[in-house]
Amino acid sequence: MPVPLTSREMTETSPPYSTAPSYHGDRTWDVIIRSSLSAPADKVWAALRNFHDLSTFPNVIENVDIVGDTAGTQIGAQRVLNGAFHETLLALDDNARVIRYSIDDGPEALAKDSVSGYVGEVQVFPVTDDDASFVLWTSSWDDSNGGVAEFCNPIYQALLGDLKASLS
Repeated sequence: MPVPLTSREMTETSPPYSTAPSYHGDRTWDVIIRSSLSAPADKVWAALRNFHDLSTFPNVIENVDIVGDTAGTQIGAQRVLNGAFHETLLALDDNARVIRYSIDDGPEALAKDSVSGYVGEVQVFPVTDDDASFVLWTSSWDDSNGGVAEFCNPIYQALLGDLKASLS
């Protein structure tokens, strides 16, 4: 179970993302984006946990093509977002409210010839003093030709903006 946060632990003055490497478990995260939402963690998690349902992001995700027959809550589920981002579900943990996925191919800096070992992770934490939540979206990669953080940051910011607008 994730450790609940209090609103004092989330500073509004800190930037919404960082490109400085940060250590999280066994990986170094190269992009860290965070947001607080005025919605309970269970509600936010329910909107995020199905890898094939991205209806919470109508201003960013125009279409989701499901690849294969694997359910969106099963490891190995695959999707193509907006005809360009090929992704695979690597982990889903309902107790920790965390989803981990790979980007296997994509446009520009995320093309399979430009980046390897790309892993994204989204985790939802409860904020105990006002029944809100804190979302941490991180990504890392093993090797790249550059530009990955600059390409991904505005996309993740827009996704979290859509999530906040949909659920808060």
